[in-house]
This record gives sequence, structure tokens and C-alpha cells, in this order.
Amino acid sequence: MERNFYDNRELSWLKFNERVLEEARDGETPLFERLRFVQIFCSNLDEFFMIRCGSLSDKARFDPKDRENKTNMTSKEQLSAIAKRVRALLPTKDSAYAEIMRGLSKYGVEHLAEDKLTPEEDAFLKAFFTREIRPLLFTGVVDKKHPVPFLKSGEIYIGAAIRKKTDPAGKITLGILPASENLPRVIFLPKTGKFILCEELISRYAKQVFSNFEIISRCIFRVTRNADIAPDEGLFDHDMDFRDIMSKLVKKRKKLNPVRLEFQGKPSAQVIGTIAKILGVKENFVFTQNAPLNMDFLSALERRLEKQSELFFPQLTPQRSPIIETGRSVIDQVRGRDILLNYPYENINQFIKLLEEAADNPQVMSIKITLYRVARASKIINALIRAAENGKDVLALVELRARFDEENNIGWSKRLEEAGVTVIYGLEELKVHSKLLLITLRDGDGVSYITQIGTGNYNERTSRLYTDLCLMTADRDFGSDASVVFNALMVGNTVESTNKLLVAPKGLKSRIVEFIDNEITYGAGGYIGIKMNSLTDKDIIEKLAEASRAGVKIEIVLRGICCLVAGVEGSTENIRVISIVGRFLEHSRIYIFGKGERRRVYISSADFMTRNTERRVEVAAPILDRGLADRVAESFEIMLRDNVKAREQGPDGSYRHVERSEGEAPLNSQIYFYEQAYKSAEQQDGSRLPDVSQASAETASAPQPTAEPPRHSTVKVKIKRIK
Repeated sequence: MERNFYDNRELSWLKFNERVLEEARDGETPLFERLRFVQIFCSNLDEFFMIRCGSLSDKARFDPKDRENKTNMTSKEQLSAIAKRVRALLPTKDSAYAEIMRGLSKYGVEHLAEDKLTPEEDAFLKAFFTREIRPLLFTGVVDKKHPVPFLKSGEIYIGAAIRKKTDPAGKITLGILPASENLPRVIFLPKTGKFILCEELISRYAKQVFSNFEIISRCIFRVTRNADIAPDEGLFDHDMDFRDIMSKLVKKRKKLNPVRLEFQGKPSAQVIGTIAKILGVKENFVFTQNAPLNMDFLSALERRLEKQSELFFPQLTPQRSPIIETGRSVIDQVRGRDILLNYPYENINQFIKLLEEAADNPQVMSIKITLYRVARASKIINALIRAAENGKDVLALVELRARFDEENNIGWSKRLEEAGVTVIYGLEELKVHSKLLLITLRDGDGVSYITQIGTGNYNERTSRLYTDLCLMTADRDFGSDASVVFNALMVGNTVESTNKLLVAPKGLKSRIVEFIDNEITYGAGGYIGIKMNSLTDKDIIEKLAEASRAGVKIEIVLRGICCLVAGVEGSTENIRVISIVGRFLEHSRIYIFGKGERRRVYISSADFMTRNTERRVEVAAPILDRGLADRVAESFEIMLRDNVKAREQGPDGSYRHVERSEGEAPLNSQIYFYEQAYKSAEQQDGSRLPDVSQASAETASAPQPTAEPPRHSTVKVKIKRIK
């Protein structure tokens, strides 16, 4: 009998964040880096509540009977399950934070408990509060004459149950003090690394502020508001520029309904109840914890500890790709052969050099690019501006709906426009998530192209933190396809047909399904390899299960959400899912279909999520160069053999660290790839890998897989328009 092989999207995401939290408890990870993983866990959870829980809350209010299409749970049932799971994870987070801080105290950095200060410490902090904090505080008392002040999402507040001293039997009211971002977050005691957080300081000396009141109890709290803004809400006003619409919606986000209420410590039930009632937050979405509510103070601690190298990961520097020759035009090199960069192991500056050359090259007529997330100090933007100032036709599609990067992108779009770049915002109903660049050159009486397709954003900062692939090619079919994509975007359309590229929403999913169907015809001789961030598309999941039942071997490396449960007898027993959570964020997308001569290898901007396959403009590109395809397949194989940072999904949907067999050498795939990058660089210019202690020695004996030759083929797509 076939068993259900689906996991709920939201609960699967919480399993991913639990894997992040496991890194905070890993004794092999340097101590301060463990603290960063606590911070990542918390910031991930903040965004999850703002977006996913915000959206589910809206559905629960306006469409309570709606059920998601995999586990058949209503929005209310999902919210209830989320609250239960989060409540179970918070003690683990608190424990991790306490353990890490105990370890850091040996290095002189100590988080003081505000109720256990020595008289000398108390005297200093009280004076500091009186002099530096008290004059800047805004005091709010909630009563008939003073309505509840607006509580900003994410800002920390001190709440106090207070009663007038002149009326000891009188009514207890609520006082609220903001520990706003204008105040110093961390207060260090003189000449030490001992510290207290601003909210804890305000809480301790709140009686100075409410001097006419008796403080019955006090607490530290924070509210999280729904941040799931819908751009469609503003599109009715067609007299407004879309950029202005997005600016208004970003401001609106800050005032949406609360979805979560958090307290630090052990506040009284009365205060919890009062604040929850004021905000309209249900009891199951009120959480208490011992660790700080916001972990954004880590940079202040890092400055105190930066000389203690053992607390941090060894510094690793992205290396120059051995494929690219120094002192020679990158444009000329790409014209000679396809080039593939692998971030963060190889340096994004080699791609930026291509763009900078294009800005100055007299043969270049135009540059077109899609921008989703860019760095705040962006060399890529500067190159585009320089190209426009040099008289090139430059088109930049800036996706203003890139979540939480809206304001940054709005600012860049204005600057690009001022420099003479043609700026467009994409399609009304579809986000443009592709990572696509097209450089058009005058080539005699005709034109030639250089096309770049990536799995990650044009962002120098994240290129050092995220694993991504960047393909640069002079293939004419790629350039023609990219030109079709940009021409469609300029007039608000989506692509109907392409030659080699797969372009969502009309020409990617259907082809993926065809490729899976093709592997099904080979039965046990079929093979599918997938690497991506998330898998939620039900049609593709069903097709993968069908392939598994036909005997096709399927291997998936997936960082985050996985709504498919592997290893379920009768459905997915031929599917293996692993998740790698380590020092770098796994972000590249790779699709492999078949083995031997019929193998197809693609890289893509698209996860197999319905939003990517049906509601975004995404691009996947085949790797046609035999050597590069081998390299991608080999890297995929190495990740499958990771037995240090990989967790394997079981048939119950849980994830457990991959166990090493007796005598098997440990393999950390991320460190292995950095070792290979340094070895290549050492052969060229003498760069040497820094000591990465155990991880470096362990991976030296990593297995070397044998890749099979790729298939060189042309993909033609003709799909009817989606209405």
C-alpha cells in the first residue's frame, strides 16, 4: 500500500532552521561562529513569522476553509503546528546561547545578569542610565487619556505593570518604554568585556522613569508584524509609477497586523495577558525565552574578540579561476571557450572584469541585465553606470519586489536612471528572478553575443558567503535566446519559445517534466540528480515519485524546504535527499538527467517551487562544454559524499547526520572545494590555503568521482501562453 510521501512546507522549513540551530551546538565549530548560527536561526525565524505566518494569518481570516495541496492542512492547522514546533525549539536555542556565552566568558566577554550585579557594577550602570539613556527615553502610560502607542515590528520594549504611589489600592496600568535603535544596544563595563544590553538596563532602572508609580512587575518584549505586502494592492492606481507604489507599500509593511509576541525572561501572566490583548495576539503565538530577543549586537562582541583567532573560522579568500588567464581580455577568453565560475571558492571579480571591459570596449553596443539583489556598495552597478556614460545602450531590469531589498533596489533604480540607464521593473504579475546578462557586440557587418547565466545574485557580498555558479559563454544560440527574453520583458511579455535556454514560466517546468519522463523510460537505468534550495512543486514531486516507482535512481541535495519525503516504500524508496548546512549557504541550482552519452547538465536560478516554475521569470542553461559539465557533475558527486555537514532525510521526514562507515575518511564538501581552489591558485601564483585544522586534513583523501561525458543537444520549446 502506497504511503503518503508529502511533508508540509512550513514544517519542513522549521526542520531546516533546526539544522541551522544544530550548527550552533556543534562543538567542532569555533565558538563565536556558533553564536552566529544562533543569530541566523533567530533572523530566519523572524522572516518566517513576518512572511509565512503573516500570509497564513491572512488566509485563516479570509479563507478559513482553504487547504494546502500536499498535507491537506488548513491555514489555522498549520499555524497551530508551527506554534507548537517553535515552542519546542526555543529552549534549545536558549541552551545554545547560554553554553556559548559560558565559553566566551573564559575570553573575558560576559553577559551580565541584571539581577546579579555587584554594588560597583550597579553604581556604574545606574549612572550611565541616568546620564546617557534616561534623557532619550519616550515614556508611554496606557490609560483612558493615553492610548496605546504604536509598537514597531522588531523593536524591543520594556513593559511595566504600574500603580500610582498615592493610590496603593488603585488600578494597575501599563507603562511602555522603547529600547529604540537610537540607543546603544550594548553597554560594556569600563576596561572589561562584561556587558549588559540596553533593554536590560532600562528594565532594571525603570523605576527612575516611573518615579511617581510603584512597579508591580516588568518585562522585556517584542512584537513581530505581518510583512507579506502584495504589490497588486497598489497597481489599481495606474497614474503612479511602480517605484512609487513599492515605496508606499514598504512603508505600509511596518504597520500590518501583529503575528507574534515574544518575552524575555519570566514576565508575570498579568503583563503577558495585557500586552497580548492590546495587540490582538493569540495565546499560542506568545513565546517566552531566556536569550535576548534580538541578536544584532554580535558585531560589538566580535570587536572585543577579534584577536582570538581560535574563536572564528579561518579566513578563506575566493581564488582566481584557473580557466581565466591574467593579463588577457576576459571578453576574448569567453569568445574562445565557455567559462564557469564557482562561488565562493572562485572570485566574482573575474565576472566583474568582464562587465568593466564591456563598459569600455568600443565594439560593445549594448548591455542588458536582470538585477534581483545587489550589494549596497556595488561594483556591478558602477560598471553599468560607466557603460551608460560611455554611450552604450544599457538596460537594467530592477526587481523592486525582491523581499526586504525593496528599498535598496528602489535607490539603485533611481541612480541607474540618473546615469542614463534604461530601467524597467519587470512584469505586473511575475517577479523576475533570473540571473541573466547579455552583452551585444558589433562583429563586422553583424553582431555577436556574450551571455552570462547564474544561479545567484549579482552581489559581491553574498558571492563570498553563498555557493553559486556563473556561466559565461559566446554561444550564439544562448545570446539569441537571451535577446528574446529581454525583448519580451521590455514589452511586458513572457517568452513563448527558446532554442537552448529554459525560461519560466512557460518553458521550464514542462521541459523538466519531459526530462523526468525520459528517464522513466530507462527504468532502473535512469538517473536524476538535483541540487537546489527548496522543493515544493507538487507536479514535479509527483513526477519524481513516479520515476522512483519505475526504478529511476534519484539523488537530491537540498538546503531548505523539501515537501517530498524520501525512502517511503512503494513511492519514493529510490530517492535520496540530503541537506548540507555548513559555513557557506548552499544556493546553487543544478539539474542532471541521465548518465553517459545522454546526460544533460543544467544550472539555473530556479528552485522546484511553484512560485519559481509558474510565477516567476527564471532561466536554466545547459552546460554544453564537456569539461565544464564533468566539473559540475563531479561537484554534485562530492556533495553527495559529504559526511561532515550533510544530513540525510529519513522516511519519517526527519534529518540525521550522515554516518561514516568504519574507516571512512571525513569529507566536508565546502572545505574540499576551497582546497581545490587554493591548489589551483598555488600552481599559478603561489596562493596557499590557510590552516583549516581538522577539516583540511580530513578532506585531503576525498574520493575523486569519475564523470561521464555530457550530451551536446539543442532544446527547443514551444508552449502555449498561460492565462
